[in-house]
Amino acid sequence: MANKRLFGSYRGQRVENTDAVNEAGGSAYQFGAKHALAQYAATGCLNSVFYASAEQQLDRVLSLCADVEPEFVARTAVYSRRDGAMKDLPALLCAVLAVRAPQLLETVFDEVIDSAQMMRTFVQIVRSGVVGRKSLGSLPKRLVRKWLDRRSDEQLFRDSIGRDPSLVDVIKMVHPKPLTATRDALYGYLLKRDHDPLQLPRVIRDFEVYKRSDDRRGLETPDVPFRMLTALGLEPWEWKAIARNAPWQMTRMNLNTLLRHGVFEDRAVLRLVADRLRDRELIARSRVFPYQLLVAYLNVARDMPPLIREALQDALDVSLANVPRVEGKVYVLPDISGSMHSSLTGYRRGATSAVRCLDVAALVAAALVRTNPDAEVIAFESKAVPVALNPRDSVATNATLLAQLPCGGTNCSAPLQYLNEKRKCGDLVIYLSDNESWIDSPHYGHWGGGATQTMKEWSRFKSRSPEARMICIDMQPYETTQAQERDDIVNVGGFSDRVFDLIAAVGAGRAGQDHWVTEIESVELHELRSAV
Repeated sequence: MANKRLFGSYRGQRVENTDAVNEAGGSAYQFGAKHALAQYAATGCLNSVFYASAEQQLDRVLSLCADVEPEFVARTAVYSRRDGAMKDLPALLCAVLAVRAPQLLETVFDEVIDSAQMMRTFVQIVRSGVVGRKSLGSLPKRLVRKWLDRRSDEQLFRDSIGRDPSLVDVIKMVHPKPLTATRDALYGYLLKRDHDPLQLPRVIRDFEVYKRSDDRRGLETPDVPFRMLTALGLEPWEWKAIARNAPWQMTRMNLNTLLRHGVFEDRAVLRLVADRLRDRELIARSRVFPYQLLVAYLNVARDMPPLIREALQDALDVSLANVPRVEGKVYVLPDISGSMHSSLTGYRRGATSAVRCLDVAALVAAALVRTNPDAEVIAFESKAVPVALNPRDSVATNATLLAQLPCGGTNCSAPLQYLNEKRKCGDLVIYLSDNESWIDSPHYGHWGGGATQTMKEWSRFKSRSPEARMICIDMQPYETTQAQERDDIVNVGGFSDRVFDLIAAVGAGRAGQDHWVTEIESVELHELRSAV
C-alpha cells in the first residue's frame, strides 16, 4: 500500500506547497517583492521587533527597493504616509528616491514630507549615508528650501522644537533665502545671529517678554508649543492657559500632566478640554491611530475626572467611524500568542512604545464586534480560545478583556481547525496576527512538503462555505504569510483605521488576489507634480 501520508485523500480545494520559512521557523508562503515592501512600509518603524532587528529591517527594505521599479517605491511612500500614517518608512523611501529617481522624489515630496518631523527625518536619513550619499544634494536642498518657504513664520517658530537634526541644523544645511524682513529676522533669531527684534513675528516677541518677566501674572500666556513653556517653572494659572491653547495631540498626550497641575479643578477648562478631545474635525486632522486613544483611555490616572474618561471613549468611537458592517457570518481571529505581546512599533532604547501588537488586535476585534453583533471571536495561541464578547459593552472594555487572555505559542490554524470541528459555516474570516505560526508546522525549520496547516484547514472550511473569504491583517514587518494570496484570500499590513476599509472591500467581494499591491499601484503620481 502506498504511503498515505504522501498520497492520502485530500478534502477541499487543492492548495500550493510552501516556499519559505518564517522568522519563527515555521513553513510559510513568501510575499513577492512589491507586497513585502508594502508590508514593511505599513508596519515597520525601523526598531527591533520580536523576530528581527532594526538593522535587518533596514537591509531588507533597501534590498526590496532595488528589486522593484522606482515608481512603485514612490507610490508606496505616498500610500504608507497618506493612508497608513507612517513616519520613518515613508521618509526612508523618499531618501531612496533622492538617489535612485530624483524626478520621482520631486513628484511625491510634498505629499510625503508633510510636517516638520517628516522633514527632519528625511534629512537625517539622507545624511546618514544608508541610501548611498551623505549630503542632501542640489534637488533635495531645493525641495527643503521650498518646504521652508511655504511655512508661515509662526509655523517655523513652532517647528523649531525637535532635534537630531533640529530646524536650525536644516536651515544651516540648505541656506534658504529669506523673502521678507520678518523671515530674515526669524532666521537670525533661530540661528542666534544679529537680527532686528522689532521685525520678529508677534508670537516670538510675546514669548521673549514672557520668558524674561519676573512677574508673569499680568501677562497673557503666549500661544507657543508646550515644551517651550515647561522649563519656566509655571504656576497653576499658567497651566490652565496652556490647556486652553493646546493642540489636540498635545492634549491627548499630557492629560495626566494637566491633572497633576490642578488644571481640571477649573470646570470651564475641564469642559473645554473634554470637548476638544471628542471634536470630530480635530480627531480627523490629527491622524491619530485608534489604538492611541485606547491607550490614552487605559493610562489616565485613577482620579481623572469622569468627563475626560468619557470624552476619550467618545473620541475612540469617532476614530472607529469607518468600521464596516459586513453582510453574512463573520469570524474574527485575534492572535494572543507570546510574540503578539511585543511592542507594536518595536524596541529602541528610550523610545519603546508600551502598546503591544496584541492591544491593536484586541481593539480591531472589539470594534468589529461592536459593529457586527453576530460576529464570533475566536482568539488563538497554541490552541483556539473562543471568547464571548458583549457587543453592547464599550470597545475599550472588550479590548481590555481580550488583551488579558493567557498566551502561548503561535498556531494560526487552530481557530480554523476549531470551526471545522464544530462544522461551522461563514462568509468572512478576519485574522489579526503577526503570521509567525510554528506549532502547526510539520517541517519546522524547513519549507516544502505540503501546504501550511492554515491553508489545509481553510480548504476544509471552504468545502462547507464555498463563497467564504479571508483577510489576514499583519501588524509586523515580516515577509511571509500562512495564507497564500489568491482570489478568496487577501493579505494586508498596518494598524491605522485604513484596515477597516480593506476589511469592507474583502467582505463585499471587491478585493481579490494582490488587492493591496494593486491599490498601492493605483496611486496617481502625475496628479502630485503640480503641488511642487
